[in-house]
Amino acid sequence: MSPVANSAVRDRLRIAIQKSGRLSEPARALLASSGLSWRESRDKLFCYGESLPVDLLLVRDDDIPGLIAEGVCDLGIVGRNVLRELINEREESGKPAAFREWRALGFGGCRLSIAVPDVWDWQSPTQLAGKRIATTYPNQLRAWLRTQGVQADIVMLNGSVEIAPRLGQADAICDLVSSGATLAANQLKPVLDILQSEAVLAGPAHPFADARADLADLLLRRMDGVLRIRDSKLLMFQAPREAMNELLQLLPDAEPPTVCAVDGADTLALQALCHGAMTWQRLEDLKRAGARGLMVLPVERMLA
Repeated sequence: MSPVANSAVRDRLRIAIQKSGRLSEPARALLASSGLSWRESRDKLFCYGESLPVDLLLVRDDDIPGLIAEGVCDLGIVGRNVLRELINEREESGKPAAFREWRALGFGGCRLSIAVPDVWDWQSPTQLAGKRIATTYPNQLRAWLRTQGVQADIVMLNGSVEIAPRLGQADAICDLVSSGATLAANQLKPVLDILQSEAVLAGPAHPFADARADLADLLLRRMDGVLRIRDSKLLMFQAPREAMNELLQLLPDAEPPTVCAVDGADTLALQALCHGAMTWQRLEDLKRAGARGLMVLPVERMLA
């Protein structure tokens, strides 16, 4: 880590995100929903924060952990697969931890999987012993093989990993899988996952010691609020007092509800924040259990 960057004291927060790619737009949308707005530079590589002293750097996703380690940026939104690969790399070389995962963000989901030719009768990881495994994630693969007690040859490739077995470069592969269509097109099948990946908020291994600490706390509170209500709805209804216990059992994903009397002692009104899908079937089940006047309302913002 650069001593100059590490000792710098700043009163603005810098967040690195993907300039382009599948995480770029969802990352921007999440930050905008958290109340951030920016003024872009002419080269569209830097965005100056206007609503809060939080700036954006638009970079390659592979560069984000290194920029955090060097102190060039403070936080970054990056795939867990990228972050974990560089964490493993530092561990392998004996370097101290410089960054870590702060929050899972719930988008960009995929998995890092072992895939083998369709003709293999897959039984267990021991079948990989002595085999050549092609990957762009050698550090994660090496760490996983170590936990399995399996010795195999790691073939490092950049791109087109799926075709390696057909070209005779490898016997199996370790690569990111989303739908599995690319594997199927190359006569491969995923047999086990070694990492469940998604977009994460990455930050330094140690907390900030200046004004950035308060900014980071503020940002995290807002992001947590946005993520918490992403699929949430406010449910309201009335019901007889004697039906309330059964109705509450039908709302296992709800926050502790607000319940009050509206018609003497016999009728209660309930208001609850529900985090699961509020389908027509769920509403019908509630109605059969005694709820009436059911209303489902969108939740725009929430701050715990």
